[in-house]
Amino acid sequence: MRILIAEDEKKIADFIRRGLKEEGYAADLAASGPKALELATENDYDLLLLDLMLPGKDGFAVCSELRAAGFSAPILMLTAKDTVEDKVKGLDSGANDYLTKPFAFEELLARVRALLRTRPGESSLVLKAGALELDLPAHKASLSGRELELSAKEFALLEYLVRNKGRIVTRTMIAEHVWDINFDTGTNVIDVYINYLRRKLEKGRAKGVIQTVRGKGYVLKPDV
Repeated sequence: MRILIAEDEKKIADFIRRGLKEEGYAADLAASGPKALELATENDYDLLLLDLMLPGKDGFAVCSELRAAGFSAPILMLTAKDTVEDKVKGLDSGANDYLTKPFAFEELLARVRALLRTRPGESSLVLKAGALELDLPAHKASLSGRELELSAKEFALLEYLVRNKGRIVTRTMIAEHVWDINFDTGTNVIDVYINYLRRKLEKGRAKGVIQTVRGKGYVLKPDV
């Protein structure tokens, strides 16, 4: 899953980004309101973490403009303002949730997981594709009850494939959701990670789970 962090305090932004990356999320940074609008309209994000006190354009304006433009991903507002009026204004501008600073990173992660489950068809903490199961909070994957040893990036890639089981996903789609804005599209990194997953799934006695669709991309069988 790919997240945009709109936060002008570098120390806080770097802390959130580092923590999210450790959890397997791809994350981009925007240090101003206009930059947040630019990135959110040019890229496909699964979630926006939006600080209210952004330079150039505040979070309320960014949120309202994105919703007016059709931005449908969940928005979590982050701010030191904790009055009822500010919370109401934030939610009325189009935010899905509101978290006041300072906050525990564990709470931020819990809210991120909850918001990602608000999307159509995403209501469980466990994703399944036949005998393949992904425990999202624990970041663990198992096949027929046997745990698979996956790196954070392998888990993120497998999660995206499971969420789209039975559908062809292109390399561009994978790059947009599993890697961040610095991803080099000229490399074969995606193919390398697909092969990593294939080998680990085959060790779990599941062959042909991830199929290559020539000229298009990859598809995960829905009945692993």
